[in-house]
Amino acid sequence: MSISRRSATAAIACIVGGDLLALPVRAQAAYPDRAIKLIVPYAAGGGSDFFARVVSQPLGDILGQSVVVDNRPGASGMIATSAVARSLPADGYTVLLTNKALLCINPHMYAKTPYDVTELEPVSMGGRFDFVLVVNERVLPVNTVSDIVAASKKAPNGLNYGSPGVGTTHDFAMELFARASGAKLTKVAYKGGAPAVQDLMAGTISLMFMDRATARPHIDGGRLKAIAVAGEKRVASWPNLPTVAESGLSGFAIDDWLGFTVRRGTSPEAVQKLASAFAKVAAMPEIRKKLNESGIDIEASSPSDFGKFIARESVESKDLITKLNIKLE
Repeated sequence: MSISRRSATAAIACIVGGDLLALPVRAQAAYPDRAIKLIVPYAAGGGSDFFARVVSQPLGDILGQSVVVDNRPGASGMIATSAVARSLPADGYTVLLTNKALLCINPHMYAKTPYDVTELEPVSMGGRFDFVLVVNERVLPVNTVSDIVAASKKAPNGLNYGSPGVGTTHDFAMELFARASGAKLTKVAYKGGAPAVQDLMAGTISLMFMDRATARPHIDGGRLKAIAVAGEKRVASWPNLPTVAESGLSGFAIDDWLGFTVRRGTSPEAVQKLASAFAKVAAMPEIRKKLNESGIDIEASSPSDFGKFIARESVESKDLITKLNIKLE
């Protein structure tokens, strides 16, 4: 019995199609299967950059892929934040090292920001750190907060202070300090902490709030003088250094934190894998010791807990900004 060409073709198609259907579907590569970019919103040399470089290698070792630190300073961290908030695809390969200013202060202080906080997915808390008020003693020979206030009122144009960027927590701390103390201060804004510190040591500016991680080597080396710490309590490694509140500004207290976020829409599996990997890094004694010695207390959390923490911090910051009527264009 003969078989027509059309029938034969159809039969072959069915056989081939059947074989193709029988083939196993190729699974997607497990996350991560390539390098991860960790975006730091500030210039190299500051506290955030230090933290990123300390944790990136062990984080990469746990994930099995390189974690590459990418510094993108500018616009008080908003350039980097906007880049991650809009990064596509949302695949977990672009991670933002964020902080209180970017998620909880800027959205309430600026009339408009180039990103929306809802575009970012919380991954984990990263760490907490405090601030210290420092001066260059060569241009501002003072010993106390009261001395600073008095000197500012005597200077014709007040005292110049360094800001790592308008809207940063460092900047916010000085805004609060000026309002609480009545000091006459003029802001000089920089693209990150490192260039501000360089000008402070050169005497171009007189004072600033610095994170302890950045300030410590300069204080220990005698290049800068610590006047007071900004948190609620004294720092164990500097027991004789008073808090700003103890120095006459009752109720003054401000600190900062770091955390990780990714683009909203990143798979829960990728988010959880990142969070779990960082939790392992945070438990490493050598990493904890290295960061703690520099003024950073490493701290991990679940994505859910970090999201709730951000929400609480945002409400508190909004209330304070409204009370003090701080607004920026």
